[in-house]
Amino acid sequence: MSSADLQDAPSGDVRDDSYVSRQGNKDEPLPVQSDGDRVEDPIDENVADTDEQLERDDKDAIDESNIIDERTRHAKPTESYREPGDDEGLPSDDGTSST
Repeated sequence: MSSADLQDAPSGDVRDDSYVSRQGNKDEPLPVQSDGDRVEDPIDENVADTDEQLERDDKDAIDESNIIDERTRHAKPTESYREPGDDEGLPSDDGTSST
């Protein structure tokens, strides 16, 4: 983005509370809050972005009971598979008509 583009951009804080729920509608299932309202943040910013937190997240996300030791997932050895022949499954040609 060039500096000429930034000159055309509006500056200042943008605040639009026209969408906020009216006083009588604050008890609705999902009231709309104002931009200025304080919101509780359940994340502790002192430990949120740490390697320890990432390790805990990885441990929580990986289900070790679903990990198998084999690479093939019990597949048969490649020598046991056989490709079908070109004529396999086709009716035999005995010279008679099908009609």
